[in-house]
This record gives sequence, structure tokens and C-alpha cells, in this order.
Amino acid sequence: MTFSAHQPQYLPWIGYFDKIAKSDQFVFLDHVQYKKREFQNRNKIRTPRGALWLTVPVITKGRYMQLLKEVQIDNSVDWPKDHWASLKTNYTKAPFFKTYAPFFQETYGRKWESLSELNIHLIRFLLKCFGIATPLLMESHIGTETLSTDRLIELAKKLNATTYLSGSGGKEYLEEGKFEKANIRLMYQTFHHPTYPQLFMKSPTDFLPHLSAADLLFNKGGEAKEFFIGRS
Repeated sequence: MTFSAHQPQYLPWIGYFDKIAKSDQFVFLDHVQYKKREFQNRNKIRTPRGALWLTVPVITKGRYMQLLKEVQIDNSVDWPKDHWASLKTNYTKAPFFKTYAPFFQETYGRKWESLSELNIHLIRFLLKCFGIATPLLMESHIGTETLSTDRLIELAKKLNATTYLSGSGGKEYLEEGKFEKANIRLMYQTFHHPTYPQLFMKSPTDFLPHLSAADLLFNKGGEAKEFFIGRS
């Protein structure tokens, strides 16, 4: 059994969903320290002028060591209005925007307190749209006591997993020998970013990769499932 794990990100990119689709189980790492200036509270969409960051403001003052599950959204800023307006402005002419607009409108019409809850709500919806049915688990529900590579090995043992699927970036920090010693196979994700028709493209070379998967959804709709067929 293969499992993978990652922090719940805000409107993640396609590669995030590819890794989930290639796993038998996926664990949201919500019991890890929150990191600023990463993708846990922000991501990019496409505009006529290129990529645009959508950032969910969070409360960090005096909370530098807080866990991701503890991160609270700063609702003194009307970020939902801005994010929904940005999606409408830049994707209203996308082929499938109207299909999925009601979900996003309802989501941004709610008041969210927890960053993790918001992120997981969006991820679950995108997984359903992409036809990915991998079971999802919460690290905080499983319970872990170790850190870094040891944390992943602990999760593998608790899940009775034989293989851990890591993103390619794991090559820079994972202690590979520990997996071998624990008799757990370590695999790295191989992901080739697909191309598809995007709004504002004047030629195929204008394609912008590494955007939020919402870009794929609005441009391809249910057809986006073809990128994940046979992987879940």
C-alpha cells in the first residue's frame, strides 16, 4: 500500500493532485509547523498580464511556532471578496467557469476561521471534480510524535503502508537510509506538467504552468479527469 502526505495548501497546483491520485491513502500534514511565504495560504491564477497571487491573510504575530492546524485566518481583511472578484474577472470567459462558479461563490460567501479547514474544503471539491477518490486522513487524528523523516516512517507504520510516495523535492531533505532500514520503499513522484488551452494564450508558448488547479478546472472542466485516469 502506497501513501503520500503533504500540508493542506490553498488551491494547490496540478502536481499536488497527481500525487494524491497515485496514492492508496493521503495524509494531510496538519500537525506540522506553519511556514510563511509558501503555498499553505496562497497560490496563483492566470490573468491577461500573467500570474496573480491570491493570498489568504493569516494571524502570525506572536504565533511563530504555531502548528498548521492552529493557524487562524485574519478576517479583518475582506480577502474572500477580493479572491472571488479575481476569479470572476479572470475566468468568467473560461469554458467551464459557470459550471463551478456556484461552489466558489458559496465558499467565499462563508466566514472561515481555520486556514486548514478552508484549504481542505477546496481540495476535497477539486478532487471530486478530477475524479480522484483516494481516501484522505488527518495527521492530527492519526497522532505522531516524531519529526521530519521519522514522522513519515511513523505514519507509514501506523497505516501499514509499504511505500511512501514523496514529491521530487523530497530528494533534498529526506534521510533515505531510514526508509530502507524500516523496510519501507521510498518512491519519488514523476510528474510531467500537462498543457491545455488557457485563457489569454496567443500561442502554445504562452502557456503558464504551476498555477492553481482551479485554472485547469475552469478551462477543462470534467475533461480534466483525463490527466488523472489510472492514477487513483
